[in-house]
Amino acid sequence: MSGLVLPVISCSLDPESRSRTLATQAAELLESAGHQAPILDLREHALPAFDNSSVFETGPFDRLHRTIAESDGIILATPIYNWAPSAATKSLIEATGATGEEGTSAAWFDKVVTFICAAGLPQSYMATGQLASSLMLDFKCVINPYMGYFSDRDWDDDSGLIPDRQSRLEKTVAVHTELAALLAHRSYSSRWEV
Repeated sequence: MSGLVLPVISCSLDPESRSRTLATQAAELLESAGHQAPILDLREHALPAFDNSSVFETGPFDRLHRTIAESDGIILATPIYNWAPSAATKSLIEATGATGEEGTSAAWFDKVVTFICAAGLPQSYMATGQLASSLMLDFKCVINPYMGYFSDRDWDDDSGLIPDRQSRLEKTVAVHTELAALLAHRSYSSRWEV
């Protein structure tokens, strides 16, 4: 199971983001298992609002699209705002999932996708459901059922995640890796289809 390309995208624009901390921890777990796990921070690769036109001509789009398209799987580390992943997360998927007139095609087809979420309250545990369904139905992504969902009560301010929640992060990343390895040599490839 070594040698996979498993980027982690930090989808928070908050400079004090806990989801960015989770992204860093996930990347460290992947790298310690022998995988490539570059972190792409949307604060450094800011996409303009999706317009289905000029967004495709930007440097951040090129980097994000290429990284996603060439990966074996993606971890989306996102904050939960208003019972949903951040607007930056959705904007990322809108841009890199679009098919442009110049022949750009969606980068997400057949990817293993794992959500790692930082939230204030535990009640919005199912906040990724709609976005996960879209990724699965539009792009035939395989969604890791072991989502990492961490609310304010799961953190010890001195040492990071409390032990049982740290174990959940580790399991989430391990399942992501195993799914990506199992599907790396799949016999099919998807495009736009119902």
